[in-house]
Amino acid sequence: MNIKQAKEEIKHTVCAYLAKEENGMYCIPSVRQRPILLIGPPGIGKTQIMEQVARECRIGLVSYTITHHTRQSAIGLPYIKEETYFNKTYSITEYTMSEIIASIYQKMRDSGLKEGILFIDEINCVSETLAPTMLQFLQCKTFGNQSIPEGWIIVAAGNPPEYNKSVRDFDMVTLDRVRYMELEADFVVWKEYAKTVHIHRAILSYLELRPNNFYRVESDVDGMQFVTARGWEDLSHLLKIYEKLHLPVNETVIYEFLHHKETAMDVAAYFDLFYKYQDDYDISNILSGNIRPQVFARISHAGFDERLSVTNLLSDGLSNYFVRASIEKERTDLWYSFLKKYRNELTDAKEPAICYSRLLKQLEQTFALEQEGNLLNRTQYKNKEWLLIKLKNGIPENGLNPHEAFLHVKSEFELQTDHLEQAELAASLALEHAFDFMEQAFRGGQEMIVFVTDLTIGIESSAFLAEHPSDRYTRYNEQLLIGTRREQLLSELARDSEQFMTL
Repeated sequence: MNIKQAKEEIKHTVCAYLAKEENGMYCIPSVRQRPILLIGPPGIGKTQIMEQVARECRIGLVSYTITHHTRQSAIGLPYIKEETYFNKTYSITEYTMSEIIASIYQKMRDSGLKEGILFIDEINCVSETLAPTMLQFLQCKTFGNQSIPEGWIIVAAGNPPEYNKSVRDFDMVTLDRVRYMELEADFVVWKEYAKTVHIHRAILSYLELRPNNFYRVESDVDGMQFVTARGWEDLSHLLKIYEKLHLPVNETVIYEFLHHKETAMDVAAYFDLFYKYQDDYDISNILSGNIRPQVFARISHAGFDERLSVTNLLSDGLSNYFVRASIEKERTDLWYSFLKKYRNELTDAKEPAICYSRLLKQLEQTFALEQEGNLLNRTQYKNKEWLLIKLKNGIPENGLNPHEAFLHVKSEFELQTDHLEQAELAASLALEHAFDFMEQAFRGGQEMIVFVTDLTIGIESSAFLAEHPSDRYTRYNEQLLIGTRREQLLSELARDSEQFMTL
């Protein structure tokens, strides 16, 4: 299965394992809750999906790479304890609490989350002394003599033997006690994730042309050469910062992330072209409706790689508008939610300023728990942090009556609604200008399916279009992405990609 299917199945498992009967007991007892064992190539996103699942299910996550542990840290340190049996005292060996289990209790204490996932990575690459402990962990859900707390689901991950010489095979007894999921790399699925986290557009554009280079593992006389999803994502982060600092990205830098000489050289050559297209076509002018006539003259004679690159550049530029509108909407919604609660409690409040401060304190406490539980993604964190600053600066003065106090705090909120309207209008206009260009430049060709697909799978763009329908998007979406027409265009796109790769 691919990583998206695995994520959905893990979410289903969380729902099933944490379902409770009326008396509060788990419907599936802990002893029957099989641990999940994910086996797949390194760097395809196993750790990321665990973070996403925990965040979306609003549960805790404790994550460990087990190869970093010794037997002592995994099961605890031994100590001598005396016990009396039938009037005779014996010295017996006990163990202190495992560092891993202690981390679960610490997460529960600090975040307030009583349920969660314990994720153990590289479980089949442990040392010989630790291997029996890992088998015991999967079979009995214990480290030493300490059990995993009830309500915590075990997910373990490992690599197939062809990727790691240290891999150990699991015996039948262990495999009969786990839910075994075999994962594979899939560019189409990864692209959806990449759009969500805003992987650099140059990387996505390159992989549209060279999908076979998304994940490569080869051995030759020089040793192992490889390219992984993790490598592309880490390179993306560096590219964005290098651009801000005006630093060059050459083949040597790329090879530090993509450990495949041929691919690194090809990527470096494409990046040079991509940045040249970015300058030549001036995407910001296209999105503002100021298109130079020579742009159409050039694109009409451009090759496949250039046409696809320009389409991706346009999608990337348009994405910035949707992201801005999404941020303003989330901030507005968060602020509105606070104000609604404040207005409802003002009726019984003797002092509006004290009521406001109390609600603000509750919001700060919730924010701290969400941080501790890692329940917020980067954007959510920034938006809630922004709101707290705004609210702290808007505390009403003492002595105001409820009506005056509410008008005071509402005035600042109204400025935020103006920002939202401006961001949404800018996004709508940019979208129309983008369609103007696409229609004139490609006249409904296969580039349009790439453009419309990007709008469809993008988190911010799809959310925006759901609230602000576009007639042209709806028309092209129906024409290009339904039934045989969709399959025909995708086949044409695949053929063109193959032809370009042979040049």
